Amino acid sequence: MNINLIKEKIEQNINRPVEITVYGMRNKINFYEGIIKNIYPNIFTIYDNINEKSFSYRDIITGDIKIKFK
Repeated sequence: MNINLIKEKIEQNINRPVEITVYGMRNKINFYEGIIKNIYPNIFTIYDNINEKSFSYRDIITGDIKIKFK
């Protein structure tokens, strides 16, 4: 998958809800739900009514995170 395709897909879904699964160290898995708020050259942010979290486009390519558009 190409990083530019990922950026386009995320840009098309700005201000829409997403589910993000983060695969961390030692088999730890975190789930986040929120709305894509901002996009930047290397990262994008989601807002879940309390916190704002940032994620890298590269993490999607490497499989460290999975993003599901609602």
